Formats: sequence, C-alpha cells, structure tokens
Amino acid sequence: MTRLGVGIATVGGAGFFPFAPGTVGSAVGVAIYMVTRHWSALPQGLLLAAITLVGIWAAGVAETALAREDPGPVIIDEVAGQLVTLFLTGVGWSGALVGFLLFRVLDIIKPFPARQFERLHGGLGIMADDLMAGVYGLALMMLLLRWWPGAW
Repeated sequence: MTRLGVGIATVGGAGFFPFAPGTVGSAVGVAIYMVTRHWSALPQGLLLAAITLVGIWAAGVAETALAREDPGPVIIDEVAGQLVTLFLTGVGWSGALVGFLLFRVLDIIKPFPARQFERLHGGLGIMADDLMAGVYGLALMMLLLRWWPGAW
C-alpha cells in the first residue's frame, strides 16, 4: 500500500521532477481539466472529490514513507488545487493558462487561511492549503469571466 500511496501522491513519479515539481503538478491539473472540461457539473465534482479524498490518503502515506513533513515530491495537492481553480469554468487553453498562473501565485503566497491550513496534520494538511488556494483561484476566474466573458 505504501508504494501505491507514494505513486498516487507523486502523480506517477512526476513529483520527482528535478525542479519546480509543484508547477508540474499544476500542469497535470490543467491537462486533466482540458480532457474533462466539457463534462457536466456532477462528473467534474465527483472527479475532484475522488482526487481530493484519495489525495489526502496518499499524501499521508507519502509523508510517512518519505519521512518528511509535506514532502516536495507530493504534488497531488497541486493537481487538486488546480482543478478547483478551473472547476466548471469551461475555459479553453487561454483561460486555462490564466487559471494556471493564478493558482501558482496563490499557492506560493498562500493567502489567509490557506497558510494556516498547512498546520493540519498528515495528508489533510498537505491537501488543504492547495484546495483553499484553488477556491481563491476559482473566485478570481469567475470574476474575470464575468468582466471579460469573450476573452476566453
């Protein structure tokens, strides 16, 4: 089970990319979004919930296996956060790029209460701050879509 958990948490080993593994995780999130963006709300929501729940478990397993708190190679949290940022937006590549950049900035600066969520233990703590950054990203995406509906 440890090997499976680490494999999921590192998104098949992509988290071991030698630089910017979080950015790689966000890119994976964009790729998943592009494949699923035409899905209705229920399947998109179920996919996001499944990635989040499995991610909480897997991130906790990986944290123990890698013997580090919030290990860098764990990028399932970035995948989930990126998917939250793009959830039900229906944007194409240009909008997804904007969402990608928004999420990366928010994931780095971790506005309140995202930074506080890092204090939660185990997989939940690893996932929660990125999910919160994703919520902020989604709010900003919705505002941008409202202000410039034809730009995406």
